[in-house]
Amino acid sequence: MGRRRGHPSPRPPAAIAGSDPPGGPSIPEPTSGVKGSTSRKRQRSGRKRSPSPSKISSTPAESIPSIGSSFGNYAAYAAEILVLFETPSGFAVFSMKEYYLNQQDAMKNIWAIFGEDFRSRGIARLKEFQMFNDKSSAINHVTGVSRELSEMISRYHHPYQTLAVGKSEYKGIIEKSLPGVPCRFDEAVLEVMWGLKNLMDSLVPEEELKLTQEDRLPMSQGLKMFLDRHGFDVKPEMVKGDVVVTACLLYAAEVIENRYGEQLHWAAGKLKDVSGIDSAGWKMMKIATALKIMFDPLETTDHDMQKFTPGEVKRLKRDARKFEDIINEDESLKIYTELVVLHAVKMDALRNIGLNLRRS
Repeated sequence: MGRRRGHPSPRPPAAIAGSDPPGGPSIPEPTSGVKGSTSRKRQRSGRKRSPSPSKISSTPAESIPSIGSSFGNYAAYAAEILVLFETPSGFAVFSMKEYYLNQQDAMKNIWAIFGEDFRSRGIARLKEFQMFNDKSSAINHVTGVSRELSEMISRYHHPYQTLAVGKSEYKGIIEKSLPGVPCRFDEAVLEVMWGLKNLMDSLVPEEELKLTQEDRLPMSQGLKMFLDRHGFDVKPEMVKGDVVVTACLLYAAEVIENRYGEQLHWAAGKLKDVSGIDSAGWKMMKIATALKIMFDPLETTDHDMQKFTPGEVKRLKRDARKFEDIINEDESLKIYTELVVLHAVKMDALRNIGLNLRRS
């Protein structure tokens, strides 16, 4: 018979950059609109401008779970899925928004929700945990699902609600034993199971036993794809806690950075329309640096100036006034500053990932 354990007390949330490496820079929160402090140039000249819809702006900061992909409106969050998670000594039932499993890029993003415990808060919620003296008797092909496990599932299952399970055989056994409980087992579910294992100590604090190395396999495919994209050839046994935490920091920096893409590419189009500067192939940082040269040339470093041809620098400085009612100066300078910090965060994270992998 299983012993029932209740939901753990929630811990206070942490900031998005709570996992910075020691001494490393923090991730800036994105600017929240066209409002900002008046630049020194405008203080001196007394020029005033009223913002227009076409000027550069940006979106509010959010936590990792909500920025993993382009999550839609609130209604999409309504459907919840139950998750039957097997621990070394028993089973736990979680609920989470099925929306996260159904996104087009779910395989790329789910791992980041479970990189650190604060990132999963509000998404994966423990409903109940039970220890079983003999887990093999709780669910098997011969006897089906035990009374204790059936009752635990039934306490939280609603009609037509899906139950995610971590093994294909569990899907068949449960659907046969509990006909009103449709089960789901696929790659997205396996990503969730990896994440729950990664955070088991905090998400299931009543579990006293530890996962073995074999229990932790296979590793997250989303995390592997992310590390592969950054040039890290990893084996599952190499990916330990420090690597996951730092990869989350890198992921967060990239998500925030990518938020500025539409605005900066719009601004790049204006550079071509007004000044004839062709920015095709420019990365976001170079576009932001061009705006920095335009609006604050005295504070632009020689290193940044050298990213452009002398002719481009001349046109950027010459045509600055033409952009006063087109591109928001304050927001452009804020975005430049934030991208500089994000770049430093990314470089630091990449170094730390490389160091941790070499130590593995």
